[in-house]
This record gives sequence, structure tokens and C-alpha cells, in this order.
Amino acid sequence: MIYAFYDSHARALAPFRGQAEWLAAMIRGAGADQSPALRRLLASVDLFANVRTTHKRLPFGFDTVMVGNREVAVAEEVVTSTPFGSLLRFRKDMPGRQPPLLLVAPMSGHFATLLRPTAEVLLPDFDLHVTDWHNGRDVPLSAGRFGLDDFAEHVMIFLRAMGEGVHVMAVCQPSVPVLVAAALMHEDREPQRPRSVTLMAGPIDTRLNPTRVNRLAASKPMAWFERHMIATVPFGSRGAGRRVYPGITQLTAFMSLNIGRHITAHETFWRNVAQGDIEAAETHRRFYEEYFAVMDLPAEFYLETVEKVFQTHDLPRGELRFRDRPVQPRAIRRMGLMTVEGEKDDICGIGQTMAALDLCSALPTTMRSHHLQTGVGHYGVFAGKRWQNEIYPRVRAMMQGYQ
Repeated sequence: MIYAFYDSHARALAPFRGQAEWLAAMIRGAGADQSPALRRLLASVDLFANVRTTHKRLPFGFDTVMVGNREVAVAEEVVTSTPFGSLLRFRKDMPGRQPPLLLVAPMSGHFATLLRPTAEVLLPDFDLHVTDWHNGRDVPLSAGRFGLDDFAEHVMIFLRAMGEGVHVMAVCQPSVPVLVAAALMHEDREPQRPRSVTLMAGPIDTRLNPTRVNRLAASKPMAWFERHMIATVPFGSRGAGRRVYPGITQLTAFMSLNIGRHITAHETFWRNVAQGDIEAAETHRRFYEEYFAVMDLPAEFYLETVEKVFQTHDLPRGELRFRDRPVQPRAIRRMGLMTVEGEKDDICGIGQTMAALDLCSALPTTMRSHHLQTGVGHYGVFAGKRWQNEIYPRVRAMMQGYQ
């Protein structure tokens, strides 16, 4: 009911937001934004037009990249696709072959483009592929269900499509299904099993240093999550009738953790526009345009993740199964494994990702490594200056050791 009301409300306001965008463009186009009074009007209509959620994936926008001293053209291509996700490759117009890398994006209420800062740093050095998950509200019921096993299955499908010698990086939530996929493929000795795996701030064992998010997930019975967190996609969307965890619910939960910061950011945006500080206003606009682009998760995936990862802790307890098959991380015997955590991470506590190193007990200690980045929170692990200048060089060096 709430999701249907939100959807109806968004559709009803869409024409008015469109008019606000038109008025803002008119003010700028006429040069009238040079007037203090009109700049204040522009700030108000701009704020109204842009403080909204969308269900549209923004483009990554990688047209060129510097490889060494050379500017190289980049083109996006879909290698393979299912109703729930595509394997997206950033093909470079250059001779030779770079090491293939699969960047596994979280299916957690935002599109894969949320990892654009991560991908931007990786792109010059690797033949970069990204899991481009599709919005649950756009997947028809005829496509069937999508659960935690299906996520791991997609990782394996994508690895097989990429071929041998692939490095894998999982950011946050997909750390669990990526480790599952790696364990299964190593146990079966598949040629396309990953050469190295990097787990970035992922919930491998949430019993360790539980955060507020972890405690919330463990504080309610599963029936509560199904009753309060799951909704039905309303008519008018391709996925009408599908049960989902709405992206707007996830966004609301994350924003509530730091609501004062978000309010202040929008007040600052208004002042920047009113004062003619275009650069600062554009930085804000780009961030929130991505942050407010939400995607719905299939209900099965969300509920199984809450139960198996955050409540019963199946993987660290050795109880996790993939389609009734036991998952055994100790089956991984030869693979680079690196875990990365942030000192100030309030979503994934210290030690939760590092737990993967103990689970992969058959790996020689020389193949297991950990990095705790000081001074960063959750997003700082995979975005920003610390990621680019301090974390990535260590990750790259590890991967280069397993070429």
C-alpha cells in the first residue's frame, strides 16, 4: 500500500517537476540568473526539480581513459545478459590484452553506477567488467524468482563468459555470494575459477563487532521483514505484481542514519545556486542524481540475505548451502584472497570481512592478505582519495602477483 502511494505520488508530481526543470533552463538560458532575486528563484525551482527519486540507471560515461601516456577510446558492450542482470564490459580501443577483472556491484537499492568512482580507478589497468543488475520493478513475473543462490549463479555465469584468469572484486553485500561462487568453482576445478578475489567491506561474519545495521537486521523475526519491508510492484511497471524490497525503502533507511547531513547538504546547494557558485552546485547535483536513482530488489534475495547472512550466519558457521550443496570455502587452495575494511565503517564492522581469511583455511598464508584503512567509513573503502591513493595500490599489487 505504501509503495503504491509513493509510486502514485511520484507520478502525480512528475509534470510539476518537469515544469520546474523547464523554468530553471529558461532562467539560465536568458542569463537572468545574474540577478540575485532570480538566482534565489532558480535555487528554489532547481531544488524542487531535483530532490526526487528515480528508477533510471545513469550512464557510467566512460568515453576515454588514459592508459599510460595514451588516451584510449572506451565503449560499453553487453557480454551476456539475463532478465536480472547484464555483464557489462568497458572495451578499450587498444592492442593487447589487459588482465580481466569482474567488479561485482551490490544489489542493495542502487544501480551499479554507484561504483563509478571505483570503476574509474580500475579502468586504466584492467579489462574491466561490471555486474549491471536490473531493477526488480522492471523484471516481469515470467522471469521467475531471484534469490541468494541465483546471485552466486550469476557470478559464475559471468566468470565463465569472461574466460580464464579473471580477478574478482566484490564491494560490500556481494562478498558472500562471490565467496560462494569461488568456493564452488574451485571445488569443481573449473578453468574459469577466479585467479584472485578482493572482498571490500563485506558482511562475511556479522557476529563480529556488529553495527547498528547488523543489530537491526538481527532484532526482528523474518515475518516482520516480510510484512514491513516487502511490497508489490504496482501496475504501470513491467514488473507489476512482483514482490520486491523497494529501493526507496533502502534509501530512506540509509538517509535516516545521517538525516541532518543530507538536510544540510541541500540547504548548502540552495545557497550555492543563489550565490552563483555553479561548480559546487554541480558537484552536489551529480552526487544526489546518482544517490536518488533507486532500484528494487527481488523479495527472495533480500529476505534470504537478511536471514542467512545477518541472522543465522550460515557461511561462517559452515551451514550455508547452494541449491542443497554444502559450500566449503576450504576447497579454495590456490587463489589470491584479499580483504579490505574501513576503520570508521558504520555499516560493516571491523573483522566482518577479514573473517573470510579464516574460512579459506586451505589457502597458504602467503595467499591471504588484509588491509584496514584508517580514517574512512564504508564508502571511503571504495570511493574517494583514500581508495585511489592508499587502498587501490595494495589491491593492484596483490592482483599483479597472480597474473
